[in-house]
Amino acid sequence: MKESTRVLRFAIIGTVNAIITAVIIALMMNNLNYDYKTSNIVGYLVAQINNFVWSKYWIYVSDENRTKSTWNQLFKFSISCILAYAVQFAFIYLLIDLLGANAYLAQFIGLFVYGASNFLFNRFITFK
Repeated sequence: MKESTRVLRFAIIGTVNAIITAVIIALMMNNLNYDYKTSNIVGYLVAQINNFVWSKYWIYVSDENRTKSTWNQLFKFSISCILAYAVQFAFIYLLIDLLGANAYLAQFIGLFVYGASNFLFNRFITFK
């Protein structure tokens, strides 16, 4: 598969995941009165379940990846997500708690930080 096709597919699924994440965060912060940290964790966790399935079977699909252990890939995917999430969470923490930025704006910008980090970690670690 061409790398441009892979990036386009990642962008499509990333957009779906961003919507899932944003909706969950907004519902938890606005309707359920959770703080931004808890809302952020739950939103990203739910979206990553969706992300793994699409990543394995559509974004990073190859004969080699189809034959690799799903459990091994799930473990590597989880590590990649944790690393990308840590980068994103540190970024929004810096914006919100240290710089006083609006929590909603910081969450939105954090989606892009997460997406870029997640693509790189999964491309070169999980589904290399």
